Amino acid sequence: MSNRTLNLDDTLYQYVLDHSIREHPAQAALRDVTRSHPYAGMQISPEQGQFMALLIKLMGARRTIEVGVFTGYSALTVALALPDDGKLLACDISDEYTQIGQPFWAQAHVGHKIDLQLRPALETLDARLAAGEAGQYDFAFIDADKTSYDDYYERCLQLLRTGGLIAIDNTLWSGKVASTDASADTAALQALNIKLHQDERIDLSLLPIGDGLTLARKR
Repeated sequence: MSNRTLNLDDTLYQYVLDHSIREHPAQAALRDVTRSHPYAGMQISPEQGQFMALLIKLMGARRTIEVGVFTGYSALTVALALPDDGKLLACDISDEYTQIGQPFWAQAHVGHKIDLQLRPALETLDARLAAGEAGQYDFAFIDADKTSYDDYYERCLQLLRTGGLIAIDNTLWSGKVASTDASADTAALQALNIKLHQDERIDLSLLPIGDGLTLARKR
């Protein structure tokens, strides 16, 4: 028993990986390729991906959203967790980065589940709302530019059904949200964390997994 979350040193973290992670070969290969990328730190950790996949399966999710694809590991992870007729609306602006992951989506035979939209995510989300898709999605993952997180959250909340789940990445921001760091990204995350804590439209949990993962269930 413990009355607070453990701190993980490298040895204990490796134990977690060794005794928990079950990756498709395409996931492991994509993580390996991304490791040498200049922005490799933008990729979610495997334990976070596996946790989100479990949530998707527990929910029986079929229609999902991702805001911020990077090299495609989280999209691959979500797509693998969906049923064969499930769909992921994947929003990003970088053809260069997303092309890295697409061969691995094909390798895992999940490319048909991923609808990749290469334009500003707010345009994509607003278009889906205009098309009458409010309340028709089960799960959304937000992991893009931090200063737009609140806008992404509001759109995703509209698109989700009652009981749907939004997962928001980087909400601890390497601890900077609890500091006096004055950057725009930190300020945006601090403001969002305060807003979510007070938002009566959702049930809330901020988890110390990865760089902080907030779960918001639409009431």
